[in-house]
Amino acid sequence: MDITSLYFLSFSVISIFIYYLLKNEYRVLFLTLLSCGFIATYSYVLLIYVIAYSFINYIIGLKIPNQRIKRILFTTGIVINLTQLLLLKYVSFTINPLFDLLKIDLDFTVISKIIIPVGVSFFTLQGIGYLVNVNLGWEKPERNFINFLLYISFFPRFLSGPIDRSNHFLPQLSLNKSFDGQKIAEGFRLVLFGLFKKVAIANQLVPIVNMAYANIEHSSEFSLWAVMLIQPLYLYFDFSGYTDIAFGFARAYGLELRPNFNRPFMSENMTEFWKRFHISLSSWFHDYIFIRTSYRYRKWGRKASNFALFLTWVLFGIWHGAGWNFMLLGFLQAIAIYYEFSTKRLRVRIFSKLPDIFRIWLGRICTYLFYSTALVFFFAPDIDSVFAFFSKLPLLSGTLPGGVRDEIFLLVMIFISVILIFEILKHDFGNIFDKIEFYWLSKKNTFRIVRWAIYCILITIIIVFNSEVQQFIYFQF
Repeated sequence: MDITSLYFLSFSVISIFIYYLLKNEYRVLFLTLLSCGFIATYSYVLLIYVIAYSFINYIIGLKIPNQRIKRILFTTGIVINLTQLLLLKYVSFTINPLFDLLKIDLDFTVISKIIIPVGVSFFTLQGIGYLVNVNLGWEKPERNFINFLLYISFFPRFLSGPIDRSNHFLPQLSLNKSFDGQKIAEGFRLVLFGLFKKVAIANQLVPIVNMAYANIEHSSEFSLWAVMLIQPLYLYFDFSGYTDIAFGFARAYGLELRPNFNRPFMSENMTEFWKRFHISLSSWFHDYIFIRTSYRYRKWGRKASNFALFLTWVLFGIWHGAGWNFMLLGFLQAIAIYYEFSTKRLRVRIFSKLPDIFRIWLGRICTYLFYSTALVFFFAPDIDSVFAFFSKLPLLSGTLPGGVRDEIFLLVMIFISVILIFEILKHDFGNIFDKIEFYWLSKKNTFRIVRWAIYCILITIIIVFNSEVQQFIYFQF
């Protein structure tokens, strides 16, 4: 079920009002059934698999604190999680090539074709995080299976996150939530802006990006330069659009998800960027891979941190897909962060002599350009395509690919500029942004008319631009 479809939106809005008509003790069950029904629209086999996966992690988590074989149980749980992820996502990159080398006629990709592993990368990290938390005593095991199943399968974030933490999500389920019109309005507003980001911006950029990477050899040099500069915007508005929709519906149900974006293009370096972009994923890898690895090998001194840094980011890259290009994507992030950490004193000494506004924008532009370059490894289908892409960049001629009309592209650039201007105002000129927000939320009739007029314009744009269904980019993970 596409979450930008009228069917999904109607289904979600109606369910919110049914949710508040139910007694509090039935609401979690209701949301769980909704989530199961949502997953079943993709595959009944996937639904059975998610329930079985949740049950196994639930039982292991329940038994860990009370067993003498605690370490064995925990290790078993992690192995089960990683094995199923390997079988569903990385067979073509690891197991099948090994069988081909040994001349064994087996193809394990049939497993993923049967199960259709939608959202597997996201709920696997949630399952692993839960077992780690319980094993370390950071939280008590969840004793209600329905609650745990909802934690794994909650439908607004099931497809593409954000990756929630069990000790953040599960405690909210025991709270008595009363009908709050303001929260529901805030949720619907987030959904509207998320739909606008996805439909009016990301969906209009996706043909340009996809066409370029599908035909790198026949793409003009100008188009590849344009795509390299556009792709961070496409990825941001696509993914943050999904996140806003997920946040909006969750908030309408009285639940808060972990933040995932915080004006990433205001970052002055890559270290800051990854604290602002896909926060739930980068913080998960920081807490469960980097910190744990650094601690385990602390006897190595500084080498432990360096090893943990590169291991974390290589795994971060591999999480996105089975391919050398994804591995190199993570490796590039590690190099950038290692460089920033190693040269921090020198850079502070040099750039402290520059005017603040120049230093800030120089950092932001360099960060954006580095990320633009790194995303070639993200969007390219394989490593050969990466080299083909970069080999054509020195020249500069041609037109945009994808068949997007010039006036539509110009309109999309205007949409992007307006949103980014507001992000700059919020980050750099808080007083001005606060005044705009005050008038925007004012209850005076004049401002209400303006506000609802803008809402109607956004809805109209979404309807007009939503002629073709385009999957969210992170749906594939």
